[in-house]
Amino acid sequence: MVSFDPETLLGEATLADRDHETMSVEAPFTGEEFATLPLGDERDVAHAFERAREAQSDWEARDPAERAELLLEYHDLLFDHSEPLLDLVVEESGKARRHGFEELIDTAMASRHYAHRVESYLDDESRKSPMPGLVDVEVNYRAKGVVGVISPWNYPLTLAVSDAVAALLAGNTVVLKPAEQTAYTALAALALLREAGVPEDVMQVVPGTGPDVGEPLVEESDYLCFTGSSKTGSFVASKAGEQLIDCSLELGGKNPAVVMSDADIDAAVNGLVRGAFTNAGQLCIAIERLYVHESVREEFTRKFVAATEALDVRPSDDWAVEMGSLLSQAQLDKVSSHVEDARDAGATVLTGGEPLPDVGPYAYAPTVLTDVSGEADLARQETFGPVVSIYGFEDTDEVIERANDSMYGLNASVWTADTERGRNIARRIDCGTANVNEAYAPSFIAHDAPMGGMKDSGVGRRHGEEGFYRFTEPQTLATQERGEIDSPPGVPYKWYAAGMKRVFKLLRDVPGFR
Repeated sequence: MVSFDPETLLGEATLADRDHETMSVEAPFTGEEFATLPLGDERDVAHAFERAREAQSDWEARDPAERAELLLEYHDLLFDHSEPLLDLVVEESGKARRHGFEELIDTAMASRHYAHRVESYLDDESRKSPMPGLVDVEVNYRAKGVVGVISPWNYPLTLAVSDAVAALLAGNTVVLKPAEQTAYTALAALALLREAGVPEDVMQVVPGTGPDVGEPLVEESDYLCFTGSSKTGSFVASKAGEQLIDCSLELGGKNPAVVMSDADIDAAVNGLVRGAFTNAGQLCIAIERLYVHESVREEFTRKFVAATEALDVRPSDDWAVEMGSLLSQAQLDKVSSHVEDARDAGATVLTGGEPLPDVGPYAYAPTVLTDVSGEADLARQETFGPVVSIYGFEDTDEVIERANDSMYGLNASVWTADTERGRNIARRIDCGTANVNEAYAPSFIAHDAPMGGMKDSGVGRRHGEEGFYRFTEPQTLATQERGEIDSPPGVPYKWYAAGMKRVFKLLRDVPGFR
């Protein structure tokens, strides 16, 4: 039976046998220490990668179906251990239990999805021959090697594991650096993977800071996954480029929602309250900008503010709680700064706009603003907290232009009774995922479709076949079945080239030669 006691979980970490610096891990609801975390450095990273490289060839040599069985067992273990696992997620991150449950579901879905598809993904593929009957062409897929994963603190379970699941099934080994504030959740996820039968050296966790563990991890990796801020992502990408390795980056967002005049206002209010305040807004795909048609703006605003004020915000792991705490003082300072800057620039706070010390030292009230200046930090920068701004619009082309007026392009939401019109509007918004009549959940759980960002919101995709094949190296294998690609004996190459030109012009539109 897996134990989620912090002291026991430390045994899952890959740390060389020596004394390590430590840091205090706080419970956001209380601000009090609930555990002490040893911090690794480049020596621990080197040790982990050495073990991972030794294990990788044997792991890749296993039948994909065998790897899939282990990940399906992991899927079941997540549910079997869901309650103590969620206890840990809530204590470490300060999020509402229901939002921790979203993580658990997403992690299980990723495991199930890729486990059932890995054999077909890795099957050799026959490709169109340039010379049918003479040349046979196929593509096979090989693992990258050792994949480095750097995961953030806001979704400490799913973002630590969901990328790793696809990498493991593709035949890679994985070394993970979780955010140091939520490393114990990652260690719990690792413990369950090992309980499922994944060998110790195949998946490892090295806790530590970005400079001490993250940077050497990039240098050692054969492929890199990073989820975090756009600023840090740009730095990580530059380091990956120096190593000549590929990477996928899911970064920040300033995500818009468009509420059309024919939208179901009650449904839009309910959905967008969830979309704005899930995990206290600490979600890269959370909605931060609401564009509401002027004809329904007053009604929508009144109902949205009322629904926001009715949210159950408490320091509790009760399933009824609808919003928890921010993670840290740094998060509280950033959110407060954005709101105060907007207020100073003329914005009106319709509700919230202040800390909630009764909930926790880092808690902030769910906040709704209007009249936000375009020059305010709140209008342009990712807030990453429980804050949303309402803007009016009249014209569809106008609102699409305003939705796209951002350096980010991660997620968007469109609300309308005319779903075809909604899809057409969504297609014109520059973002990696878009949802009609929901905020983010449908595209987030659509594991057969890619998820990621445009512009400063990232590079590459997770989920879908795109999220699997990023962890592979495609190899083209061409077999000359008969003849040879050269001029026949005794034929001058000049004559051969002239003949081939005529042949290829004749074959331009012939099926089988396209």
